[in-house]
Amino acid sequence: YPITGDGVNCRSGPGTSYSVVKSYQKGADVAITCQAPGTDVKGDNIWDKTADGCYVADYYIKTGSSSYVTAKCD
Repeated sequence: YPITGDGVNCRSGPGTSYSVVKSYQKGADVAITCQAPGTDVKGDNIWDKTADGCYVADYYIKTGSSSYVTAKCD
């Protein structure tokens, strides 16, 4: 799935209070392993766990849906 924001943070957990692990540039492709509820970002509280093992706000990933597109994280 492509990243839609520029310099989007990937965090250690599903929320803005978690530490930043890495950042993605706009247009970068990420694989999503699962999704979890977390901090609300512009009306979207879904966070996507990437194959890298960190979380990106779903708002910044173009999944084509504003709801869950894969399994919920445990």
